[in-house]
Amino acid sequence: MATNKQVEQFLTFELAGDAYGIDILKVQEIRGWEPIRKIPNAPAFVKGALNLRGTIVPIIDLRERFQMEKAEYTPVTVVIVLSIDTAAGASVMGVVADTVSDVLDIDPADIKQAPNLGTKINTEYMRGMYVGKKNMVMLLDVDRLLNPEEFIEFASLQ
Repeated sequence: MATNKQVEQFLTFELAGDAYGIDILKVQEIRGWEPIRKIPNAPAFVKGALNLRGTIVPIIDLRERFQMEKAEYTPVTVVIVLSIDTAAGASVMGVVADTVSDVLDIDPADIKQAPNLGTKINTEYMRGMYVGKKNMVMLLDVDRLLNPEEFIEFASLQ
């Protein structure tokens, strides 16, 4: 029997062995790691920018943004290019992930509130948590990965 259950799709990826997910509708493309242009005086978590078909895309290292241990970029390191919306307007940003895992179909009713356990990830970046059959996935709100001042600064690059 078919159900009309509404589900959302999330692209899952790994950082330091933990699973994270982002709304697949925010994903423009997934690219392999390549050298990028450094941005002077940028915060440490901003690795630089790349030229994506004429658009300057700031690249954020989520490990550093979340104050995790740094990792060397390898052939399986990826950049997930995202469309983001903020009070400063629509923009594009890339995030560095260790690997991309899967696409999950998640019923919104199964998304639990993120606990505030003093984790390295500020819960303001989190949309919630999903406990699947294999693992727990932290669902990120990509529109909140940068604060408004950072967005204005990076929007000026484009």
